Amino acid sequence: MPSEPSGRDDDRDDRRVGLVLVSHSAPLAAGARDLAAQMAPDVRVEVAGGRPDGGIGTDFDRVQAAVEGVLAACRGAVLLADLGSAVLTVDSVLELLDDDHRARARLADAPFVEGAVAAAVAAQGGGDVDAVLAAAQGAGASFAGGAASAAEQGPVSGTTDADAVVLRRTVTLRNPLGLHARPAATLARLAAGFDAAVTVAGVDAASVLELMGLGATGGQELEVTASGPDATAALAAVADEIASGFGEA
Repeated sequence: MPSEPSGRDDDRDDRRVGLVLVSHSAPLAAGARDLAAQMAPDVRVEVAGGRPDGGIGTDFDRVQAAVEGVLAACRGAVLLADLGSAVLTVDSVLELLDDDHRARARLADAPFVEGAVAAAVAAQGGGDVDAVLAAAQGAGASFAGGAASAAEQGPVSGTTDADAVVLRRTVTLRNPLGLHARPAATLARLAAGFDAAVTVAGVDAASVLELMGLGATGGQELEVTASGPDATAALAAVADEIASGFGEA
């Protein structure tokens, strides 16, 4: 049985990396796909969840169909699996790929849901296979300790080195629901598009999970900082996007 459709109308998007989500549970895989699609509407996400009889488990043929479908349509594929036996199934599928397909596929050692979200945002931004893989694998640490680790480092100094001035702006978060999934993804994609290091309330603005981990609510004031070659443009773009209310205000 083929994998469930991604919901996309087009058959090919070789500009971006696609994702394959492999789970013992069909509803879990479908839910993770739907969440990722909210963050990254242009990324192809295929799922291989459960067994053909509807039971819990993984199925080689389903995984193979999903992987080959993404690799045929996209520039590469990053795979996420929920449990150890799913990893074994994925490994078996990857071993049987031809050389071209194997070179464009990566299995992420990452938390299933958080990794899928982070990978989808990186893929939406045009990241290559290695960049999308790195986003997925960094997801666990980002979600669990992003805000805390930033706080432990202390405030950002006026300069990162002799030549890199840190620009700052404080802006009010206007949308009532705050930095939930969709606006966090919008900010992360925006920040990642600049040659600059951007933070929002002390966390990496290019990390959707760190932004969500802030728990920022409507009416809260957030400090945005930026440094690097594109600092001025990045600061203006990110701060203005927050002030706009993400179309929800």
